Amino acid sequence: MNDLRKPAEREPEASAPVHDLTTLITALRASAAERDRAGGHAAREKQWIADAGLLTLAVPCEFGGVGARWRDIYQTIRAIATVDSALAHLLGFQCLQVVSVDVWGRDEQRSRYLGGTVDQRWWWGNAVNPLDTRLVATAMAGGGYRLDGAKGFCSGTRGSQMMTVSAHDPLANQPVFGVVPTARAGITVHDDWDPIGQRQTDSGSVSFDAVRLEPHEVLHRSEAPRATLRTLVSQLVLTNLFVGIAQGALDEARRYVTQYGRPWITSGVTRAADDPYQLQRFGEMRLKAIGAQALADRAADALDGAWQKGFALDAQERAQVALATSEAKVLAHRAALDVSEALFDACGARATGAPHALDRFWRNARVHTLHDPLDYRIRDIGRYALEGTLPDVSLYT
Repeated sequence: MNDLRKPAEREPEASAPVHDLTTLITALRASAAERDRAGGHAAREKQWIADAGLLTLAVPCEFGGVGARWRDIYQTIRAIATVDSALAHLLGFQCLQVVSVDVWGRDEQRSRYLGGTVDQRWWWGNAVNPLDTRLVATAMAGGGYRLDGAKGFCSGTRGSQMMTVSAHDPLANQPVFGVVPTARAGITVHDDWDPIGQRQTDSGSVSFDAVRLEPHEVLHRSEAPRATLRTLVSQLVLTNLFVGIAQGALDEARRYVTQYGRPWITSGVTRAADDPYQLQRFGEMRLKAIGAQALADRAADALDGAWQKGFALDAQERAQVALATSEAKVLAHRAALDVSEALFDACGARATGAPHALDRFWRNARVHTLHDPLDYRIRDIGRYALEGTLPDVSLYT
């Protein structure tokens, strides 16, 4: 248990107290453009998120957590994403790792790790990606595994205290899942995340050199319908990031046009806000943003209903949540890209100035919307629309 208490990278004290969501969002917005340009690790801002009490949103009340409903969790993630989708991503993936332990863990593991998240205010990193089989798990005598290799796209690992991990057992030809302290000997978290967007998600690679995964740290992934909701939890994290990006881009466009906007020379009006084409443009942007928001809330409500059923949830009910999730994600995907691009049509050439960093909305959306192909989700929706066939369980549905 001692290594559970040793942080991989100590977070600094917050420079100012941030104890509520409104204050947090204001503080994040103030530095979002500068931090986007700099990239790197947002240690101070992660401390603010912890200070606001958000690390335990998804921890059940029985372990001392908030035990919030999914609609409330996603609305919190979305609100942060309006100003900083990278930090919203970190919070969303914190919730996802908590859920991983909740649905895959035994009672003792749930008590140890979920209770520890509350007591120790752990940040969780993510090294679970079953499609990346470079990390090899070798069974050890007496139980447990030795982990050797690497994983990529490990969101939130830098500065985390705990990490969920997946590896491939070549002898058994199956994945292995577990929990390890990020500071464990043999684990190296690399600072090699340098994309065009989502630059502060700490999504670099992690190397494992003869790392021990003890028997009590091995999680047992279940195929029960309730356990497979984990996939939909993750997909709705991304969906609500997209919705937040769309709403944030609309908000910034509104601020810019009302402060600096000029009507076109042949518009016949004196204010940009009275230009009929601007009104049409903002109307279209709003329709896309609120349409995506409505489907995201609908999917969150469906997930809430399924989550409350627990082990009584059946495969058909679970598939209905998967359909609602895909429908929401498609609309949110489009809204994030479309609104973040239309922002520049609304604001004009001067808005492309680097200090404004308004391009961060599109760049963040573009990076995240490549998570999985939109075409296959539309195919699944089309199958349901045409023949009533619900989506199968997969890594993305």
